[in-house]
Amino acid sequence: MSRLTLAGPARHLIEIKKSRFLAQAVPIDDPASALAFLREISDPDATHNCWAYRVGQAYRFSDDGEPGGTAGRPILSAIEGQGLDGVVVVVTRWYGGINLGAGGLVRAYGGVAAECLRTAAKRELIDSVTLALRCESRFADGVHALLQACKGEKLLETFDSDGLSLQFRLPAPNFEEFSNRVRDLSRGSAQLHRLETRLE
Repeated sequence: MSRLTLAGPARHLIEIKKSRFLAQAVPIDDPASALAFLREISDPDATHNCWAYRVGQAYRFSDDGEPGGTAGRPILSAIEGQGLDGVVVVVTRWYGGINLGAGGLVRAYGGVAAECLRTAAKRELIDSVTLALRCESRFADGVHALLQACKGEKLLETFDSDGLSLQFRLPAPNFEEFSNRVRDLSRGSAQLHRLETRLE
């Protein structure tokens, strides 16, 4: 089953009984990115900056002073309801003087978050693997060509008396092809190690 995240930043503004609700969402790689985005766009002059994020199995949310369960949880439900991952949504509220009640707040926060995400451009999330490779220097050109063919991203490269050391990232579906082709290229002499798997 494919998983989706946002293709870029998204925002949606609504007014309900003179209160303004602005939802802003971005794709994120990790919880630290979510909290950094929150710090960056929170409006200190607003009544509340409520938020939620999900990255894989990690998630958090905050009502930021609204009654418990009326803001952060509905925002998280909007993220999960659209099957999104690697996303943070911050909903900023400027109070308009009319109380909405708990049900009204749930509908407002959840609704503006859901509409922001519904209208946003999406992209598929693809697992990637980070790898380390060691091989003789004479295979370097072939390895670089393979890396390009398999849509790899070079992270670190050094040459020493033993040859080439390379750290790089690949889309996980391309790992097997790369592994087989590098083995053929080096006649089995290259050493390839998996370092980590992450969401892209």
